[in-house]
Amino acid sequence: MSLFESEYEMKIPFHDLDPMNVVWHGNYIKYLEQSRCDMFDKLGYTYYDMKEDNYVYPIAKMNTKYIKPLRFNQEIIIKTSLIDIEPAITIKYKIFDKTSGDIIFEGDTMQIGINILTGESVYEAPSKLFQKLGIRNEK
Repeated sequence: MSLFESEYEMKIPFHDLDPMNVVWHGNYIKYLEQSRCDMFDKLGYTYYDMKEDNYVYPIAKMNTKYIKPLRFNQEIIIKTSLIDIEPAITIKYKIFDKTSGDIIFEGDTMQIGINILTGESVYEAPSKLFQKLGIRNEK
């Protein structure tokens, strides 16, 4: 079950290609970051909001599955799903070709909350994030 979902569309730029004329595998991570930022923007809880709450969420774990190559000028849709917010933020991603609907990539990330002021791990999500998701926070 997903707490929040969004879609991010983009066209593959030429400068992301490798010598084999496909997108270099490391650029997929950049696309996930773009879709994750977009998802939090659409949710109304941005990275600036996290910072105001004295939270940062660095990536602690990432799983990737490359299914088909991406190519120059290809239009894609990245479906981003927020799965969990405690004890860590878990997000799933699927990249689809916009025209055919073929799945290109699947992956997920886990982000651990860190208190900016103390540098310590935090396992409870900020109350503002609960509010944006429409979830009652019992704490």
